[in-house]
Amino acid sequence: MTGFEELAKQTALYPKESPLAVKTSRNSLLIGLPKEVSLQENRIALTPEAVAILVRNGHNVIVEKGAGEKAKFSDTEYSEAGAQIAQSPKEVYEANLILKVEPLVDAEFEYVQSGSTVISALNLPAHDRTYFEKINSKNLTSFGYEYIEDQGGNLPVIRSMSEIAGSAVMLIAGEYLSNADNGRGIILGGITGVPPTKVVMLGAGTVTEYAVRTALGMGADVKVFDKHLYKLQRLKYAVGQHVYTSIIDSDTLAEAIQRADVVIGAMRAEDGLSPIVVTEEMIGRMKPDSVIIDVSIDQGGNFETSHMTTHKQPTFKHMGVIHYCVPNIAARVAYTASMALSNIFLPFLLETGTTGGIEQMMYANRWFMKGVYTHKGTLTNAYIARKFNMRFKDLDLLLAARF
Repeated sequence: MTGFEELAKQTALYPKESPLAVKTSRNSLLIGLPKEVSLQENRIALTPEAVAILVRNGHNVIVEKGAGEKAKFSDTEYSEAGAQIAQSPKEVYEANLILKVEPLVDAEFEYVQSGSTVISALNLPAHDRTYFEKINSKNLTSFGYEYIEDQGGNLPVIRSMSEIAGSAVMLIAGEYLSNADNGRGIILGGITGVPPTKVVMLGAGTVTEYAVRTALGMGADVKVFDKHLYKLQRLKYAVGQHVYTSIIDSDTLAEAIQRADVVIGAMRAEDGLSPIVVTEEMIGRMKPDSVIIDVSIDQGGNFETSHMTTHKQPTFKHMGVIHYCVPNIAARVAYTASMALSNIFLPFLLETGTTGGIEQMMYANRWFMKGVYTHKGTLTNAYIARKFNMRFKDLDLLLAARF
């Protein structure tokens, strides 16, 4: 280095890097993204790209080391996006807004700060009264993201994860019908001179819509059952092809299930637990090594014989029928699922920062408030209050009193 270069470096003559302009605001959020500890959960709620947008808008994000690895997002990507990489969960839970995929577990309750906001799944059938009492004792504002509504009255997280599950479910069925997993050794679909695979789907929602498209594309014979005629009509319109549909009737349904190679349960709960549509007796009449996939298992399931399984041990046999009852099918494709979640949460977080915080966000957007299940120690979900005989206070009244 010459003497001139040394002199220039010590003065304003030497060019310097200009730091990226970042907004600052008194409404800035401190968002924590912990590493999921629940069994085989691979997703993360925000991608590095979403973190970069939040940071540019004046928010701070703390990401636990390795939180995005299973979804193929590295710590380096998050760091370059402007996030602080925490070496321990304790550092992450110092944030006042925790965004995660699975519900809080006992170990995480030790870290979460009193008065914080937690956005996560609820998975109601997996919890009892003590779980909500624990949330209330911590004075948390907690959102079950599967109950969060948008302006149109839709459930965006459920819709997005259902699209993924519907796209994946027929591939899973094909896998377990094949000899590779000791199945019946049949191809999912149909070829010339061979009768097509018979597929029965319960529920005419988003999962079924995407599964029907896949099944029809593979040449399968598809029958769809639901208890609401308008849902069946909407499904046929969305798919744009002729599909056999029927209102759930014990005789018709039992006959279809008896002949089916694959039965997919995708009837979600209207209030609380999903309905059990298929009895053990009906399953006992199914063909050996036929396949059941219970997509609604996270809400209790549609089959009397279902119980939760994991990605590590996804199936069990009962009465000769293969049962696949993994509650988080979307975690099989964690990269895609994480991007989908991030696309939902990013606009919400940006609006939260603009409106001045979580409470202001709830007050300004009444359509959104259905997602709250506790607010500062007060239950605001009527179904949960009834189920566990706990104190309930309507959020409209609560917010009116606070503001």
